Amino acid sequence: MFKRVLIANRGEIALRVLRACRELDIEPVVVYSAADAEALHVQLAEQAYCIGPARAADSYLNMNAILTVAKAAGCDAIHPGYGFLSENDQFADACAEAGIAFIGPSGDVIRAMGNKAAARKMMMAANVPVVPGSDGAVETAQQAKEIADRIGYPVLIKASAGGGGRGMRRVFEPDQLIPLFEEARSESVACFGSGEMYLEKLILNPKHIEFQILADKAGNVIQLGDRDCSIQRRNQKMLEEAPSKALTPELREKMGAAAVAAAKAAGYENAGTIEFVLDQEGNFYFIEMNTRIQVEHPITEYVTGIDLVREQIRIAAGLPLSHKQEDVVLRGHAIECRINAEDPARNFQPCPGKIDFLHLPGGCGVRVDTGLYTGCTLPPYYDSLMAKLIVWAPTRLEAIRRMRRVLEEMIIDGPANNADLLHQILYHPEFVRGSFTTAFLDENLDTLLQWSRAGDEEGKA
Repeated sequence: MFKRVLIANRGEIALRVLRACRELDIEPVVVYSAADAEALHVQLAEQAYCIGPARAADSYLNMNAILTVAKAAGCDAIHPGYGFLSENDQFADACAEAGIAFIGPSGDVIRAMGNKAAARKMMMAANVPVVPGSDGAVETAQQAKEIADRIGYPVLIKASAGGGGRGMRRVFEPDQLIPLFEEARSESVACFGSGEMYLEKLILNPKHIEFQILADKAGNVIQLGDRDCSIQRRNQKMLEEAPSKALTPELREKMGAAAVAAAKAAGYENAGTIEFVLDQEGNFYFIEMNTRIQVEHPITEYVTGIDLVREQIRIAAGLPLSHKQEDVVLRGHAIECRINAEDPARNFQPCPGKIDFLHLPGGCGVRVDTGLYTGCTLPPYYDSLMAKLIVWAPTRLEAIRRMRRVLEEMIIDGPANNADLLHQILYHPEFVRGSFTTAFLDENLDTLLQWSRAGDEEGKA
């Protein structure tokens, strides 16, 4: 087992990894930017090193600074968390060259799965269902138009190196394709430094279902069930639950087997996520693989009882998986709400600032992952995530009711946030029925905001 692990991240995920290290009797070492000098992960660590100014490019994305600290502190591994350098193949390679274990897959695997067009071809060869579309990268807008004419509209133009909805455009009419292709490619070059694109049939209003996998160095791969991540805004998840109400036991088993086949085809190692879309007829298709721990990993931990970060560290240290597939049993239901410092009434404008008072909810089946505390300040330089509220209950309806109560109990006196919006979602009949799709928020946002405003006015009366 490792003696000392550097945590190359910030916020709640840095705390999550720090706690896992301590429970494994590993010394955690943290890094921070000048803007995070008073952050909770810095205050709780025995060793903390400033790696640069506030801007992420000068600190949390500064590979040389992070590796310099890791070597100086005698770290034998680095955990990248999610975001920042977690899916950076060059950083994984640099760790290997420095003789420091990267707690994640190899640079080669990150490269292979990070290129969405190449990953798509790999899945096709492994007989994992993929959305109809181009067999690989599309070189020109005219070539894209020919493929779209063949598979039929609507289609989805996607950046091979993309993520987070960037470099992506929906096309419903043939005359839209060429200008939107060029627009998406320009955005991809600006965001990812790559203009490689591919094309897929657009599955309208699907469910977004992902499967958690774990794979060790001996080639053993298991899946830990599904998560429904269909409540999204602009491809950014807001609320997740496990397991999905939309899956029958037979479909869950079939999709789980496909997730394991996908991981094996990639030669995957460590924790990862296979993402699918599920159409209205029950057909599912691979869309991408996330080669890191997910923000929503706690709901899988709740329904399986398996500590995913602990398993990540064990796998990277060369230990075998702690569980076999037959050991994985899904129990009860879990929901996660992402509390973001943003104002839904003002087009989700980011709202950094000081937390004047904080009260976090508690009780049976409640977990809160956060780096917030009363008096701290949310800097404007990073992701707007403030906290993750996670609940577990024996049934889905009980979990919904518990999350409603948790949101009502939480008090954040300071920046505007999306808690009221999430609270309204939990009362919407479509959500309660479990029939929602990725179109839910676009179709219902105005109504949800009206409900939220009405609730505020009633509370002030």
